[in-house]
Amino acid sequence: MEANQEAASSESSEEADILDLKDDEGWEDQEPDVEKIEVLCLGCSQTFADAQSMLPHCRDTHSIDIVKVQRTLKLDFLEMIKMINFIRAEGRAVGRWPPDLSSRDAFQFEHFLMPQLEDDALLYNLHDIIGEDLDDEMSGVTFAVGQIDVGQPPRREYHLSRNPGPDNPKYRIAECEYRIREAQKDLENHKQLLAEDMQLHRWLNNELIQENTLEAHNSPLEMHITESEMVPSGDNAILNGDTDASYFASYSGHDIHETMLKDTVRTDAYRDFMYENKDLFKNKTVLDVGCGTGILSMFCAQAGAKRVIAVDNSDIINFARENIYTNGMGETITCLRGKIEEVVLPVNKVDIIVSEWMGYCLLYEAMLDSVLWARDHYLAYWGLMVPSHCTLRIAPMTDSEYIDDYIHHWKNVYGFDMSSMCRDIYKDVVIREVQKSAVPAESYPFLQLCLKTTKKEELIFASKQFSCTLEADMEALDGFVIWFDTFFMQSPYFRGPAEGKAEEYVRQGGQSIAFTTGPHGKRTHWQQGCLLIDPKGKPQDTLKKGETISGSIGYVKREDDSRALDIKVQWQTDDGQGKVKGKQSWSMR
Repeated sequence: MEANQEAASSESSEEADILDLKDDEGWEDQEPDVEKIEVLCLGCSQTFADAQSMLPHCRDTHSIDIVKVQRTLKLDFLEMIKMINFIRAEGRAVGRWPPDLSSRDAFQFEHFLMPQLEDDALLYNLHDIIGEDLDDEMSGVTFAVGQIDVGQPPRREYHLSRNPGPDNPKYRIAECEYRIREAQKDLENHKQLLAEDMQLHRWLNNELIQENTLEAHNSPLEMHITESEMVPSGDNAILNGDTDASYFASYSGHDIHETMLKDTVRTDAYRDFMYENKDLFKNKTVLDVGCGTGILSMFCAQAGAKRVIAVDNSDIINFARENIYTNGMGETITCLRGKIEEVVLPVNKVDIIVSEWMGYCLLYEAMLDSVLWARDHYLAYWGLMVPSHCTLRIAPMTDSEYIDDYIHHWKNVYGFDMSSMCRDIYKDVVIREVQKSAVPAESYPFLQLCLKTTKKEELIFASKQFSCTLEADMEALDGFVIWFDTFFMQSPYFRGPAEGKAEEYVRQGGQSIAFTTGPHGKRTHWQQGCLLIDPKGKPQDTLKKGETISGSIGYVKREDDSRALDIKVQWQTDDGQGKVKGKQSWSMR
């Protein structure tokens, strides 16, 4: 017994000796005692021999004074690390430079403890620029080793010296343990994939058995049981009723997916963002909400994602699964059939959510509701939404040629008056391509969404103000045009261009991806939403350049169809002599 205790004590002592860096001081290394370092500037590619030399350059050239910020905000050592990693991350986002360091809110998130730059010498030499007041804190700093685990933080933390690099014995031990944990997780993932395949085969066999049984017996009771299982009762019956059934069925066929895939503005934007930012996707877990044919999931896998979970509730998921296996991505991409609110994902958290959820006038079909639900339940707090930002815009329209062709021609059709056909023509939103010449005013951004923070309640609103100044004379106010711009930003904390105008962002050389569905850009399958004003038999006066058209716009879900919209606009024109007011409502169903 005593021998065993002595052996255990000896082993414990040896392990303690290995982890005791005090003994490292006596080691003789072939490398010179003074290691040459290069400190990379926070705002450009210039390097410096030490951190002190970098400070005046950053202050004078880039308006970044980290010492002043530290003293003003009274940042501790960990907050300093977060701030530096935040600055380096924001340096990749055009339009957000210099980053806002007025408060610690921007870099409070734990993932900013992870270095943005491999072997960042500035992090290792913070004591050189901060002084002795933080030295005591530095000795107790914990560094996470390897990548952040999506589900939970690393099991152990290691107190490192001021050089937490790969030459540190503790680092090497921690790295080995990290790799073992990763291998164990990979094994569990393979087990999960095997279980999913077995479940799929059982499901297919059960479906075949049920189908054969129904055909053989033609039993109404059995049919009733099957339908009751498919359509839940109670509150869920409202959500899963005819509206949702027809919605998901509309995405089961080939035509709609062919249209979307051939929309190169749309599809290229997703592909380009993923392929040009492979560092964001490498070894990440991605959730694709409404995966359709699986194209976005395959983009993610091609960009280096470790795992992609593709979810869709229409029959197209069967084609997506086949597409994925045909292209050799079955081990990376898992396909799940069902609503995102109802399926059970094989992971607790994901790093990125990808979805092409945008509908006509952006919010038609209410798919964003489901994407936000997925964000709130599955996205890690440092995670990224793709796309990241959207802006809704409105502008006045004048198009006499279209009005004549679309409305007035009903007054004389082969000599017959068919004016009755115009009875409801002003009640619905018309989806069409509007020429930019028909929009004689600057558009107004009446709703700007940051997908990382937007709440579901913000998607329905009674009154958003707008004001447009005419840049040319306008024969008549024939209606309003609605479109949206979409942005793909690398950082979830980037607020997007101030006015959210995609065509200008691209024209000015923005380094991220953006596209517009408006009349000033290349045509997309979304086109624009036209709200034609009912003249009610009253002539409309010409509006002059410089006059303003202002008012409010509201988006309201229809009571009979939660995926449909009623769009309401109140407006007034001001020519300096008086105001002409109007209001009208249009439906999208």
